[in-house]
Amino acid sequence: MPSPNLTTFRAQFPALANKTYFNYGGQGPLSDRAFEAIVSTERHIQIDGPFNGKINAALSATCNTTRSAIADLLGVPDTTISLTEDVTVGCNIALWGLAWQAGDQIVMTDCEHPGVIAAVAEIARRFDLTVTIAPILDILNDGDPVAAIVDRLTSRTRLVIVSHLLWNTGYVLPLDEINRACHRFPTETGQTIRVLVDAAQSVGTLPLDLDAIEVDFYAFTGHKWLCGAAGVGGLYVSEAARAHLAPTFIGWRSIKMDALGNPTDWQPNGQRYEVATSAYPLYAGLREAIAVHDEWGTASERYAAICDRALRLWSGLQDLDGVECWSISPPRSGLVSFTHISGQHQTLVSHLETQGFMLRTILDPDCIRACVHYFTTDEEIDRLLTAIANFS
Repeated sequence: MPSPNLTTFRAQFPALANKTYFNYGGQGPLSDRAFEAIVSTERHIQIDGPFNGKINAALSATCNTTRSAIADLLGVPDTTISLTEDVTVGCNIALWGLAWQAGDQIVMTDCEHPGVIAAVAEIARRFDLTVTIAPILDILNDGDPVAAIVDRLTSRTRLVIVSHLLWNTGYVLPLDEINRACHRFPTETGQTIRVLVDAAQSVGTLPLDLDAIEVDFYAFTGHKWLCGAAGVGGLYVSEAARAHLAPTFIGWRSIKMDALGNPTDWQPNGQRYEVATSAYPLYAGLREAIAVHDEWGTASERYAAICDRALRLWSGLQDLDGVECWSISPPRSGLVSFTHISGQHQTLVSHLETQGFMLRTILDPDCIRACVHYFTTDEEIDRLLTAIANFS
């Protein structure tokens, strides 16, 4: 099926009508169809329910179809998907569900999000763990991040934490190489070193086949590149890793019950990491958001368009005096980070916002981040480049 006309396609995103948007890595705009799916589902709940057998069955079906839509996107069975609120919740499920022993080691990179860093620090404090940082930020352009991670593994390493697509620089880590190296590393107990992946920026950007790259835990959200509503995300747990991950947040959705409603066992699939009543209309919105993207093209076609858009922006920034892109190579994602000779990055972002351009600053490294999606236009990119060139 041919891709729809870009102008027509963009018209279904109201947020794009009155601004020039470069913050897809923070939050993607809702399409009219995703918004209507949320509203119509809530209306259905109120008209037919909000609580009875009929509506409860409908909401259960909504959960199942949303899991299936996500699973198709990731290339995995729907039994491996847990519905969560966001990336951080998914990461916390994986972090707190392992059977930690004093002296165990966690290895994480120096490019992880503060939410994950804070959770790891508290887990290390409570269970007397060792946390080792693999410094990859300064070597991404000319070094080997895989070696930097593997060189810090020990016989007591239990978990490695990485981001598939780095939120601060846009660099895509070779996740398959990292997974294989960690899974084959000898440990004191013979247990496999598991890998927890922060997938905040990769889902909706990269074409994915998680089974093929031996992922253990993959935590993601629907509100960034998938352009769903805030409040819905997911966690992939491989069947092998599930056997070693106990539920932490527990409720009626996590368990099986007998005829009297007594808990008898965990759910045999990803539902064991779900909890209880949720904002079900948002599930319908995410499912519709995924369907909207699929109408434009395949995941591979969308990714190719993202890289094309990013290359146009990256090349244009390279030509501006006083601007330096963080990556010295053409981008492999829609995140393009750059510095300005003035060093006044927040001032520049604020100035651009007054002109209708939406970007953000990053603290480490100190830079500005612009995000382009497959439906970002040449005209938007060129106008942004002009606005940056005129800043003084």
